[in-house]
Amino acid sequence: MKVVEESSGIGELMMDGVALCQITYCLSRFQGMMESSGLPIPGFHRIEGSIEFQSGTDPHPWINIPLTLKLQDGRMFGITLVNAAGRILSEGHGPAKCLCC
Repeated sequence: MKVVEESSGIGELMMDGVALCQITYCLSRFQGMMESSGLPIPGFHRIEGSIEFQSGTDPHPWINIPLTLKLQDGRMFGITLVNAAGRILSEGHGPAKCLCC
């Protein structure tokens, strides 16, 4: 997999279209590439990184459930909060992941 984007900023954590809280994020987006041609493999990608919560926010109820991360530029990615420290992860393709389909 190849890093195709690194991004950081202030965004929103959302669930079912409702904003949960404002967060600071830092993420890397990886894309699977074909060895022979160097072209991207559709659906073979990964987003990983971390988010920081504002003081007083309890992230425990949001661990391991489908969430949406709205970036500062307006793009939205389906993610999973892995732990209360703010580690995030998303793999694959589809409405619960890339939100492009």
